[in-house]
Amino acid sequence: MKQLFILTSLFTLLWSSSTYSQDLHTKIDSIRNLYNVPEVTYAIITKDQIIKQGASGHHKFNEKNNTSNASIQDYFHLGSNTKAITGFIAAKLVEQGKITWETTFFDLFPETKKGANPIYHNATLKDYFSHRAKVHAFTSGTERLSLPVFEGNKQQQRQAFAKHVLTLAPIESPDGYTYSNAGYSIAATMLEKVSNKSWEELTKEFLTKDLGIEFVIGWPNRNLDNQPWGHALQYDVLESVPPTYNYQLSLIEPAGDLSMNIENYIKYIQLNLKGLSGQSNTLSAKTYDFLFNSREKYAIGWGNLTTKEMKLYDHAGSDGTFFSYTQIDGLTNTAYIILANSGTTNAQQAVMKIVQEMKDSMK
Repeated sequence: MKQLFILTSLFTLLWSSSTYSQDLHTKIDSIRNLYNVPEVTYAIITKDQIIKQGASGHHKFNEKNNTSNASIQDYFHLGSNTKAITGFIAAKLVEQGKITWETTFFDLFPETKKGANPIYHNATLKDYFSHRAKVHAFTSGTERLSLPVFEGNKQQQRQAFAKHVLTLAPIESPDGYTYSNAGYSIAATMLEKVSNKSWEELTKEFLTKDLGIEFVIGWPNRNLDNQPWGHALQYDVLESVPPTYNYQLSLIEPAGDLSMNIENYIKYIQLNLKGLSGQSNTLSAKTYDFLFNSREKYAIGWGNLTTKEMKLYDHAGSDGTFFSYTQIDGLTNTAYIILANSGTTNAQQAVMKIVQEMKDSMK
């Protein structure tokens, strides 16, 4: 699960006609076919409106000659777009007074400080979420294969993983920014400590119980029937990845292992759009501003680019079998969401072309 957030140019956004909306679906379907993406689902939304949404294609590539079975109720793996959701959960705990953005790992686990690399002693929760803590990336399966075996349940394993990562040499960069999945696991361990709940329990509580947002952890076809399969290249041939395939995002689930359908994901993004427009909801408007703007380039699960002419936020995610992308135009308070069940380079290019078409449709 590599770093994936892409900021593109700003377009003026206006209402599109229903005729053009139908044309947009045709264009998206053509792009999907051209780039061999089995299925995409997409939406253009504001804080209180769904301007356009749709689904195109098939759950599996070998169904491409059959009638489309794509649905806006299909679940897609969000990959690293999970990061913003884990940051959202952290913000809730900060507002509840259980932790601060300046809390360090060793404030909560002082017994581990002696064995840690001193470079990490002052790294804060904000640093881990904004990729400024200098911890190793763990964006590839190869890195995780070199890890020792951690015993216990998921929460205990994450804590042991966090402690291990903080003994390693730091990753330096000219601007202090080093993208890291491990940083999000360390942050999640801190949230688990102050709440006395696992990341899984916190996600269920804050998303489903409080907000009615449904999700699953892991691939859709491992959790639900009749769902999209992920796709990857095997010897240059696109293959559907079965749920039994031996691949897990163990230890870094808080960085990238949630799946949702676009209907539920829209609910989450619209909360953020309301917050960015100054409307407090489950979080205060001030907190939403912090999540998106607390640091340049990358804040709390969101990339950002602000100039006099534009204000853009975005993030992409992929575990190699799915690809998700969300872009928010901060000037017009409009979001563009595309979810695809393929993680290939072609799929990523298709998604970027679809974004362009969606934005053009709003001119």
